[in-house]
Parts: sequence; C-alpha cells; structure tokens
Amino acid sequence: MSTAAHGGHDDHHAPFLAHHFEDHGHQFDSGKLGIWAFLGQELLFFSGLFCAYVIYRGNHPEIFLQGSHFLDVKWGAVNTCVLIFSSLTAAWSVRCAQLNNQKGLILTIALTIACAFGFMGIKYVEYSHKIHDGLLPGKYFNPSAQALEKAGLKVPAVNIDGSIVAEPAPAASEGGEVVQDTREPVNRRLHIFFSVYFMMTGLHGIHVVAGILVYLWLLKRAIRGDFNSDYYGPIDFTALYWHLVDLVWIYLFPMLYLIH
Repeated sequence: MSTAAHGGHDDHHAPFLAHHFEDHGHQFDSGKLGIWAFLGQELLFFSGLFCAYVIYRGNHPEIFLQGSHFLDVKWGAVNTCVLIFSSLTAAWSVRCAQLNNQKGLILTIALTIACAFGFMGIKYVEYSHKIHDGLLPGKYFNPSAQALEKAGLKVPAVNIDGSIVAEPAPAASEGGEVVQDTREPVNRRLHIFFSVYFMMTGLHGIHVVAGILVYLWLLKRAIRGDFNSDYYGPIDFTALYWHLVDLVWIYLFPMLYLIH
C-alpha cells in the first residue's frame, strides 16, 4: 500500500480524492458505509415482494402449481448461471483494480456487462413468449390454446369475471368411442401468479439495467485509466450492488420456476 493510501500530504493532491476526506482510506470507508446502507434499503424494498409471494402462495398454492407449468426452467437455469458468472467477473474486477491491472480490469468489466446483456436478452425471449401466449397479469390474462396444451391444461370453466365458459364437446375416437378430456382446467385466478411473476422479475430486470448503465460508466473510466490501487472505490461498490442483484435472482429462480 502506498503512503498516499495511509494518509499524507500528497493525498490531498490526488485527482479523485474529494476535498472533505482526509485520505483515500477515509473516502473508501465512507463510500463503503454508504453502499451498505443503500443495499440494506434495497433488501427491505424486495422483502415486500417476497412477503407478497409468501402470502399469495400460502393462500392459493394451486395457482402457483399451475403457473409453474408455463415457465421454462431451462431458460431460468441458464440465466442463473449467467448471473453467477457475472458475479465472479465483478469480484475479479475489484482485484484487478487493487493490483493496478488495467487490462484485466477492462476485460472483467466488459465480461460483466456482456453477461448482464445476456441475462436481459433471455428475459426478453421469455417475456415475448408470455405476451404472445396471453400470459399477462390481471384483466389482460388470456392464455392461448397452444400455451394451455403445452402446459397440459384446458380452457377454464369459469372466466376471471365469473362468467361461465361453454366447454367444447368431447372428441370421438376413430372407433366412435367418446374420449373425455381429463386435463385440469386453468384456474380463473391464475392471473395472480403472473402479476407476481412480472412484478418480481420486472423489478429485478430494472436493477440489472441500472447495473449495466453504471458498469458502462466504469468501463469508460477504466479505459481512461482512472482506477488504481489507491482509488478503486466505485469498482468495489458497484460489485457489491451487482452481488445483491445476483442474490435476489438466486431466490427468484427456485421460488417461481422450481417450487411446485
């Protein structure tokens, strides 16, 4: 660690040391306290959604059982791997800054950004399928026949508004024998599941986009050579934020995709 990092006269002439801090160590510790306070309120923010999930799932377990049939576990698992790898590159970028490894810093930040874009690309594919199949929240919930068939369900006997739906007549086999449709009808409250799904994954996606914007800013500064072993606070603080984004998804994936 250089003399400047422990505080000294030269520290006050450092280009990225704010005038109200004694030295780089003081500035870093203050920033670390600030980011932890921010992450604490983010946890409280997401905890409200997790509580809503627990309440709705406890009151209507059959809704979440049906809703999970419409989600693609494969894409959810791929996104989980992508975010876990991005947490590795985010942590690696901090170490590169501490070691004055500018090339490594630029590479790891770029990899983190690429993973974030990959995550959002997969969410775009998932959202597009949901919208195309009419799997939307509230009054917009209108599942297509293809989506129902894929999930092993049939048209509900009752609409969301309570009106009766006339079920199609039983199909007849080649021998003339009537074949009853034994599939379970779609629960008329299934729109609640997709309200929870879009709210939780959508809010998480907004945090991913925010992380992308911050990392693009850091990449620009890293290319310019702003960071070194004395000044790497923004890299460290952003990595902590990114770890929280990763952690939230690690909970969302099993809650929405895996728990039946």
